[in-house]
Amino acid sequence: MPEDRSAPPLDVAETAARAAGAVGVAGIGLIHLLDAIDTFHDTRYVFWLYVALMAGCIAATAALLGVASRRVWAAVGVLALAPLVGYVLSRTTGLPGADDDIGNWGDPLGLASLWVEGLTLGLALTRGMARRGAVGR
Repeated sequence: MPEDRSAPPLDVAETAARAAGAVGVAGIGLIHLLDAIDTFHDTRYVFWLYVALMAGCIAATAALLGVASRRVWAAVGVLALAPLVGYVLSRTTGLPGADDDIGNWGDPLGLASLWVEGLTLGLALTRGMARRGAVGR
């Protein structure tokens, strides 16, 4: 029986990483969707930053499910890092016009956000470095 050369071999590790990345990015978007309603009433500009983050999460999830490249993994890393930095700033120095969360490190939704963002950032970093040697990807 002749070998079928038309389909590329299935890379299980890459497929699993892309699926995990898509779940992580979707989780980041979902967590911020859940927090967006209170944010809309409290700090309008943070709400619009959430909307931009959620739109980016949708685009990155679709990209990961399509073809993951180093650029896609870099975008995933930025989408995970940005809210993580925002969370730390909001709990330490406060954000402009929003200092009510200073010291509020135990918020359950915030802790879930840190967890998902940290794992997704770690995955994006490792996959981006793994793809460094891949030409044209």
